[in-house]
Amino acid sequence: MLVIGSDHGGFLLKQEIKKHLEENKIEYIDVGCYDESSVDYPDIAKAACDKIVSGECQLGILICGTGIGISMAANKVKGIRADCFSAKYTRLHNDANVLCFGGRVVGPGLACMMVDEFLNAQFEGGRHQRRVDKISSLEENFGK
Repeated sequence: MLVIGSDHGGFLLKQEIKKHLEENKIEYIDVGCYDESSVDYPDIAKAACDKIVSGECQLGILICGTGIGISMAANKVKGIRADCFSAKYTRLHNDANVLCFGGRVVGPGLACMMVDEFLNAQFEGGRHQRRVDKISSLEENFGK
């Protein structure tokens, strides 16, 4: 199961991504926002990341105006590895579980293509596992 969420700056792109998910019969949970009214992206990031950390969802997509703020908020949650730069390699090499977008930065066509890359890629493990373990160690040692 996938979780998706956005603030007001990412709402319109989220609607396009949801259509793409539905066309491809990919189940998701939408944790908000539900219109273009102003909301705080850390609240949306927390709601989505809670679904992943609890095991209810395996992966997430988060969208704000630039993708940066919501990515920063998501990465504060222990066990979350969010990226707004690479869809495929962040899964292959970093075992990322959240993909972030900027609704004012990325168009719907590119966003949907990146969603497909993210969802179809699998963590390669191997030498990359050592690095992911070090990320997890940082979380443990710095009380994230």
